[in-house]
Amino acid sequence: MYEFRSLNKLLDYFAQMDTPSFDIEVRHRGKTVMRRMHGYSDVEKTKPIDGTEKYHIYSCSKPITCVAAMTLFEKGKFSLQDKLSAYMPEFSKMYVREGDTVREAKNPITIENLFTMTAGFTYDLRSKNLMAAREETGGACPTRETMKYLAKDPLAFEPGERFSYSLCHDVIAAFVEVVSGEKFGDYVKRNVFDRAGMTNSTFLPDKETLDSLCAQYRYHADKREYEYVGAQNNYNIGTEYESGGAGCVTTVDDYMKFLEALRVGNTVISRETVKYMATNKLLASQNAEYGLWSQGYGYGLGIRCPLDNSSASTDFGWGGAAAAFLACDIKHEFSVYYAQHVLMAPNQSMRIKIPEYIRADLEGKDDNGEIFESQKTELTY
Repeated sequence: MYEFRSLNKLLDYFAQMDTPSFDIEVRHRGKTVMRRMHGYSDVEKTKPIDGTEKYHIYSCSKPITCVAAMTLFEKGKFSLQDKLSAYMPEFSKMYVREGDTVREAKNPITIENLFTMTAGFTYDLRSKNLMAAREETGGACPTRETMKYLAKDPLAFEPGERFSYSLCHDVIAAFVEVVSGEKFGDYVKRNVFDRAGMTNSTFLPDKETLDSLCAQYRYHADKREYEYVGAQNNYNIGTEYESGGAGCVTTVDDYMKFLEALRVGNTVISRETVKYMATNKLLASQNAEYGLWSQGYGYGLGIRCPLDNSSASTDFGWGGAAAAFLACDIKHEFSVYYAQHVLMAPNQSMRIKIPEYIRADLEGKDDNGEIFESQKTELTY
């Protein structure tokens, strides 16, 4: 049995930060080999974490959205080099902001640009046009309809020229609606959640679900304090808006089913498609604006991935705004999901060490936790 000394030392460190709660599960070759829960699911601290909690997973929604789109790709419904405007005409004539002026874009937005965050969008959810969408739809902001407002916002750069974390995957959600002819959440349920056996996941949580979420906090670094913020998700901009980039609510057990479906393959999408998604698509000129490049990761179709075949970082995955984190390592036959519900969390930058420590622990390279201790000076908050 693996002791996971390095991983547990990292988790001890998280607990020492007074993290209100976390829940992590590691599966190796399909079997749960580590599960650790810490803290309480309610703000009153009367209910210890028991593994059934639901969370806003924020950007951990993105891999689900991209996999949903790739089920359509496998059916031959689109090509990655297709122009977005062929499916969503409002993106036919785009403009690029340059200082205080705008000019017409020279490059069309392709579907691949959406997956790889190279389309030129921003993450400004309070832009003039998105605020107009709220007002003119009575606060509903249906996913597909909202894109007609987003298309009026100038791009930050020419499509394909740079990497910039943005609303690209929210656009993919609307794109899935167009191509499938279904509401995004309905399509995801049938083609991702149901196939993977995920029974507690949704992109449009009802009041009952929101009322039952694990307590959510915001960390204030200046005071080193955690503020309870309730069930809000500011990335969901309307009552009918299904945010492909940040809107999913799920549990640890459900997300592990999703990861295992990807690790094994041929359940939701094929092994070949998983491999293709987990292959770096960024150009060398785009790496400077991609923060994980210096840690041995590239960026594929909606997920961080090994930079190349020589990379020591062999997992793929992503993370969320409230510190959730996922990794799937086909080479080393494990998957891991870490759940946390703290916005601006002090351990946000430390999560990237989780798969590294798991690899070391599985291979027996760190019987006394030396790897964690040797890196602890880097892990400050």
